Amino acid sequence: MEQPPPATSPMIDATRLRVAIARLSRRLRHHELAGLTPTQLSALATVERSGPMRLGDVAAAEGIAPSTLTRIVTALEDRAYVERCAVPGDARASTLTVTARGHEVLERIRHESTAMLAQSLATLRPEQIEQLAHALPALEQLAEVDPRLPQPR
Repeated sequence: MEQPPPATSPMIDATRLRVAIARLSRRLRHHELAGLTPTQLSALATVERSGPMRLGDVAAAEGIAPSTLTRIVTALEDRAYVERCAVPGDARASTLTVTARGHEVLERIRHESTAMLAQSLATLRPEQIEQLAHALPALEQLAEVDPRLPQPR
């Protein structure tokens, strides 16, 4: 059973944290996304990060239905951001690979988002920057952990 935090630990208001993260995320996504929806962009980034993937694996990683993925892949193919490649020995299966154009658009979007965040960081006081720097490892851990899945102990 989980122990409550010691009385000397600062308490985190989960609602305030959620709202702040959502607003910051929305601001970072507010720029032009190369004609992509956030779901299409997420699928493209997943394939780039994981390498060539079967369509079913992309759907599972994104938590979307295969029929939805078909529409997403079609849109990405139409923009030449991904290629569908046949799987040798399995005529019904294919994998997705990110094209050079897909890599370029992801890099541009990341660069724009990073520049926008850097401008926002420049508005903070030095002690706020230091606090954020100390919080980064915890924020990175929160971004990676899915509380619905069993965690190693």
